[in-house]
Amino acid sequence: MRKNIVAGNWKMNKNLQEGVALATELKNVLAGQTPKCEVIIGTPFIHLATVAELLKGSVIKVSAENCADKESGAYTGEVSAAMVKSTGAEYCILGHSERRAYYHEDFAILKEKVQLALANELKPIFCIGEIKEEREAGKQNDVVKAQLEGSVFNLSAADFSKIVLAYEPVWAIGTGLTATSDQAEEIHAYIRGLVAAKYGKEIAENTTILYGGSCNAKNAAELFAKPDVDGGLIGGASLKAPDFKAIIDAFN
Repeated sequence: MRKNIVAGNWKMNKNLQEGVALATELKNVLAGQTPKCEVIIGTPFIHLATVAELLKGSVIKVSAENCADKESGAYTGEVSAAMVKSTGAEYCILGHSERRAYYHEDFAILKEKVQLALANELKPIFCIGEIKEEREAGKQNDVVKAQLEGSVFNLSAADFSKIVLAYEPVWAIGTGLTATSDQAEEIHAYIRGLVAAKYGKEIAENTTILYGGSCNAKNAAELFAKPDVDGGLIGGASLKAPDFKAIIDAFN
């Protein structure tokens, strides 16, 4: 059975003290509860070790927002997958549209990052999705197919099985626009079909595919009710504990 997941992506928000306060609030809000989804928070690098220690034994897992495409060495300012793993983090968000757009991460770079994350026993949350012009031109299927083929369809079936996919319509991130639940289901089903064609039906059925793109408390239940939408990668709404908790509760 594939996992339902609600994952927060804090992006470049919250200093260390604010991040610890938010993680503590989330831990307290979920204490004694058994959510019907796995709960993950993706924090900036400087928070990881502190937050991972704080959340030990809780229902909340921790993710990095990125890792380097090099194993180690003279790469000033970079953070390797091994370093991320050493903090206690279990997941790593890779291929986010902001990394692709602002830091020019291409298929080859992301392929390296995915392999290094897996080699260090991190579970990648691998993001794919189209920009507004591509959606308007009806090219969204071609775009996500190329992104999968370029960076993750080289993996063995065993390694691919460790990956969580996150479909993010770039035109809906932070814009207040959201793909309709039908639009989300249509492309999620297409993505699952691509996985089935590459790795077989069983692996496709067990692959978690999250929706990312202005998912919030108001639309989460409708999105999550779709058969191929297995949860969300949440941006802005993950920065306030009550908002994030309301999305987790959409699975109840």
